[in-house]
Amino acid sequence: MLIRYSVENFLSFNERQIFSLIPGRGTLKAQHKSSPVNGLTVLKSAVIYGANASGKSNLIKAIEFGKNLILKGTKAEQPISFESFKLDKNAANADSRFEYEIQHKNKNYAYGFVFNSTEIKEEWLFEITKTSETKIFERETVKGFDLSYFKKLNKKEENQFIEFTAKSTPRNQLFLTQIRNSNITEHVSNIEDLLNIIDWFQNALTVIYPSSKNKENSFKLFENTDLQNLFTEMLDYFDTGINGIDLKEISFDKIDVPEDLKEDIKAELLSKKSEKTSAFLSNPQDDKYYIILKKQPDKLAAKILKTKHEITGGGHELFDLRDESDGTRRIMDLIPLMIDLFKGNNVFIVDELERSLHPNLVYDLMDFFLDKCEGINSQFIVASHESILFTQKLLRKDEIWFIVKDKKGGSHLHSLEDYNIRFDKELRRDYLLGRYKGVPKLGNRNNLTILP
Repeated sequence: MLIRYSVENFLSFNERQIFSLIPGRGTLKAQHKSSPVNGLTVLKSAVIYGANASGKSNLIKAIEFGKNLILKGTKAEQPISFESFKLDKNAANADSRFEYEIQHKNKNYAYGFVFNSTEIKEEWLFEITKTSETKIFERETVKGFDLSYFKKLNKKEENQFIEFTAKSTPRNQLFLTQIRNSNITEHVSNIEDLLNIIDWFQNALTVIYPSSKNKENSFKLFENTDLQNLFTEMLDYFDTGINGIDLKEISFDKIDVPEDLKEDIKAELLSKKSEKTSAFLSNPQDDKYYIILKKQPDKLAAKILKTKHEITGGGHELFDLRDESDGTRRIMDLIPLMIDLFKGNNVFIVDELERSLHPNLVYDLMDFFLDKCEGINSQFIVASHESILFTQKLLRKDEIWFIVKDKKGGSHLHSLEDYNIRFDKELRRDYLLGRYKGVPKLGNRNNLTILP
């Protein structure tokens, strides 16, 4: 679970901004809150609103950037590739900063780092409770590493290996990346906290964009008849007109996608450190097919998904995915997400949830999760323009967020919790009129030059 996230000097974020999933003062919709872990409870959903180019997608890109920097790292002697805030000359020479407060494996952590294009200047990990914090490790350019926490847990030889791993961490690499890429678990007994953070980024956090094709969500549709039936039931529930699915075996090597993407998929699924056993893959150009990949001991097996449609007079016709509507394909992308949400311990962040979907479907997707989420610690966080979600009948005030840009082009975050609003007030009209900000400010059309 994501407790809180902060970003500074990255893309459209200049000053430090904080996105918080810590519940506010409201007591309604208690099922929207997770079970407490060491005194900390977290909200299970959030909807982020904002005008076009306000920074919604940039917030999601920032969250994913940290994940990729940990899991993929930076090549030796290469710069850390990112964009700092461009509309302030001072920002070009300033460091950038990320911090993730997360809840995972029955513990709460604060992990973050300060960096620029050439080096990681600071990095830290603390275990936190509602009233205290314990340093796991800290790293500074001048002072080096503070690894004293591990001395209490491990033998002298094991601590020497941790110290060696720290000292061998390149300037442009995160310590967590170095830990992930080393064989440290074979030499050190107690580094559970480091592994927990890596596990959250690798196996709990999933970011989905409107054009996402390689879905990271783990979903055992390949050989599980019950899940195939559930997939079909949900396709019917969402009124897609599909009467069933069929899976045909194909060769993974013959799938028509770029070779570098295939290698990335193999590395992700066949990694001994990955808990994922299966994934989805769509054609990057035209969604011609929908591939389900299954991890086997030394290779990936693949099956292509076909949809069934009833033929008048009896029987079925099999359709390729390109024969289905954009909305149906979007629903098929999101159904595995919904199934994984109910497994628990997943965080899904979706940009433009409403793409190709009817407003009623968008509402029902969020309502479906919130209606069934009691006792399940997963999070469904979305960025959207769809105002149908903007209602206290569906969401708590602290689950509704806005991103706006100031006059200098910097993105700023604030929550509906900041406004003094009755719990029964209808919000949608006021939002569209701009009371809570996060809507476009249109110019005067009479000032436009209309060409003949």
